[in-house]
Amino acid sequence: MLKQQLNFKLSQKLSPQQIQLMKLIQLPTQAFEQRIKQELEENPALEDGKEDLEKDFDDEFSNDEYENDGSDTIETDIDVDDYLSDDEIPNYRLQANNYSADDEEEHVPYAAGTSFSQYLQSQLSTFRLTDIEKEIADFLVGSVDESGYIRRTLQDIVDDLAFTQNVYTDEATVERVLKLVQELDPAGVGARSLQESLLIQLHRKETNKDVSLAIDLLEKSFDHFSKKHYNKLLSKHDITEDELRDAIDVIGHLNPKPGGHFSGNARMAEHVIPDFTIKIVDGELELTLNGRNAPEMHISNDYNNMLKGYKEAKEKSKAQKEAVMFIKQKLDSAKWFIEAIKQRQQTLMITMSAIMNYQKEYFLTGDERNLRPMILKDIADEIGMDVSTVSRVANSKYVDTPYGTKLIKSILFRVDEK
Repeated sequence: MLKQQLNFKLSQKLSPQQIQLMKLIQLPTQAFEQRIKQELEENPALEDGKEDLEKDFDDEFSNDEYENDGSDTIETDIDVDDYLSDDEIPNYRLQANNYSADDEEEHVPYAAGTSFSQYLQSQLSTFRLTDIEKEIADFLVGSVDESGYIRRTLQDIVDDLAFTQNVYTDEATVERVLKLVQELDPAGVGARSLQESLLIQLHRKETNKDVSLAIDLLEKSFDHFSKKHYNKLLSKHDITEDELRDAIDVIGHLNPKPGGHFSGNARMAEHVIPDFTIKIVDGELELTLNGRNAPEMHISNDYNNMLKGYKEAKEKSKAQKEAVMFIKQKLDSAKWFIEAIKQRQQTLMITMSAIMNYQKEYFLTGDERNLRPMILKDIADEIGMDVSTVSRVANSKYVDTPYGTKLIKSILFRVDEK
């Protein structure tokens, strides 16, 4: 018997613009430059470089000039004066003084070859995955840090997939795909903890008495094992000292950092372009954003002139009206992109400034013993933003300090493990 039932469900979905902004925030400097290049190629209304300062138009333009003559149906509420601003210096041209001049640097150290992430990605092609599974797997591989770990909860990954990839899934599906990622080489990659990584490696080994005991120790007594409570292990597992010694020897030959060896290999290649620079000036910390994150963008003068011509025309044909609709779409997109760049700059600076101030003693001394216990939520609460936003700022971005170039998330997550 068929029944109809009405259910109410409250859900929140981000607009396409919000999703695009989240993606922009997550991009490191080099990828951000590529994104700008792509936008410039796709939108002729957007141009880079300095804009010629010209006085814009002051005439009023009424919406009735768009009304149809009766023969065609073209509806639009565009007001040309909205796009021909009479501001002498539009907002998007204003630049803050917190950008460094390192975009002028010509020498950027790098090594040629295949990156760790690319190495993992190449292995994914051997699996038969659905489109959704492939997107999840790609995201998981992108979340693997230089040591080979994924140091995030499944719920965080589910949330970020929705925010940045527009992929809506659940923890069970992500965990199932994660198990596939953990089958990649090197053994132990994609684990969420040392215990999980060691167990993955042991399960890859040929089974024998020592390996079986090693698995049993890590699964049932990892805390005792990590604290070297050997007497408790002997009693709990009812084994001899020789058996325990042999099992410990097996575990000792495992790799606690499955990605570490690869990152030191000649095949590892990453352009290391710091997104931020922290300097010590007169005993105080000074933060700057890489100048490449503050490009000069403006609206095309040609498109402004097209609107001016349409505005001044006494008779407006159907083709002209259709053209002005196309121009409106491109101008909307260009203005949004310029504003999104500004929001990205502000978000990066606000977040990194909070991280710097939170870890002030560390950045002043370079001594890791001065690192304060810190998690993403500490910074999110400090700046009044969502944890996922802080995560995106920290992801894949570097800060140049007096003590070397540091991966920002390593500052966050290494302390988070304490």
